[in-house]
Amino acid sequence: MSTHQTPVAPADVGTAAGTGPAAGTEAAAGPDAADALAEAFAAEYSLRPVPAIGPVDTAPIATTPAALEDLDSLWQAVVHETRTRGNDIHLPISLAYAERLCRAYPDADADLVRVATLLHDTGWAHVDESRIISEGFTGDWRKANIRYEHELQGCNVARRVLPGLGYSADFVERICEIIEGHDTRPVARSLEDALMRDADRLWRFDQAGIALASSWFKMDPATYTDRLAVEIVPELITEAAVEMATADLDRSNALLKTAVIR
Repeated sequence: MSTHQTPVAPADVGTAAGTGPAAGTEAAAGPDAADALAEAFAAEYSLRPVPAIGPVDTAPIATTPAALEDLDSLWQAVVHETRTRGNDIHLPISLAYAERLCRAYPDADADLVRVATLLHDTGWAHVDESRIISEGFTGDWRKANIRYEHELQGCNVARRVLPGLGYSADFVERICEIIEGHDTRPVARSLEDALMRDADRLWRFDQAGIALASSWFKMDPATYTDRLAVEIVPELITEAAVEMATADLDRSNALLKTAVIR
């Protein structure tokens, strides 16, 4: 299977190739090499948020679901993993955002971004479910042990299912480099890593994301959308993600009457 030529369907019809440089595999190279990757990415993309060079689609995400069927076999391989912590809603919506981001950043390896986004939270199905909300969404939740555990388990899922679907060992390790640390590592190490992180956050701005995630954090919708504006928008790495998030947040606030119901 090619790991550099999977197309990302445009918002209307047809396909556009999403190709780009390899992110590399650093898992065995140690933390110094990993830090060097983050520094190199920050140096190459020093302007933040990273400007988009392709079209930025800010329409409601439901108008452009993930358009291609090439990942259907992967979805079917992880159905069990989608049944935990709302992944059957979170992951498809995040993938749709990932495809939009790949159109805005055509230099990225779209295949890597899309597969990493589909798999990034599958590890939640292999941790103690009773601890997901109590530990993963309270206090300093980004550094909760269960967050590290779900990243490790997500890599285990990737290593289990991807080889049998024709993905190379190198590609699998590049996927794991992104999954391991997507919540707990404070910085991105590649453009592909950045796009996956932004896709993971963008779903929260859609009404479905607000409905689910506000309950996880035990917040009412108005309090949660305030948090999105203050905490999450500044975390977004790319200009396209900021534009999408802002448009979604405006629509969600209007629809949910958060200026009144608070």
